[in-house]
Amino acid sequence: MEVAPDTHRCLTRALRAPGSERKAELIDITVPACRLQYVLYVVAIRLDHCVIAVSDWDEATRFYRDVVGAEVVPIDSERVSFRLGDTQLNVHGPGFMPINNVACLPVQPGNSDLCFVWDGSIEDAVEHLARHGIGVETGPVERRGACGSGTSVYFRDPDGSLLEFISYE
Repeated sequence: MEVAPDTHRCLTRALRAPGSERKAELIDITVPACRLQYVLYVVAIRLDHCVIAVSDWDEATRFYRDVVGAEVVPIDSERVSFRLGDTQLNVHGPGFMPINNVACLPVQPGNSDLCFVWDGSIEDAVEHLARHGIGVETGPVERRGACGSGTSVYFRDPDGSLLEFISYE
């Protein structure tokens, strides 16, 4: 494979969703020389999990499962995490607020701001939210996300955290 001047071929990892036959495979990409260091550095790091806080385990579980589409991962008799692809939302809530290894200002119910990729049209996302009785607070509006330009809608979880669906279609 020939590459244009000022570009380089390199191998990087393409991640697969959990449960697929292979979780990662090497792929051959061509990148501009000016971006090579950035690409090689970034492929080694990705977001594994972040923390949200909820005030009601059952209500949050229904919302993140039914509205956001998360897989509910039981941790113990009452505690769960929410998994979306290979990223997880660890959940703090009633009966579980750790005292070690937490942020200087620990997350509280209603103070998160998260964006999820909607694999479909933004109109489908709006219809999905409406079917679940969730109002759109802002949008559809053009936004820039991790994959470039997209169209977003903003809405709230039961505790008031700001959530966003972005579509890159």
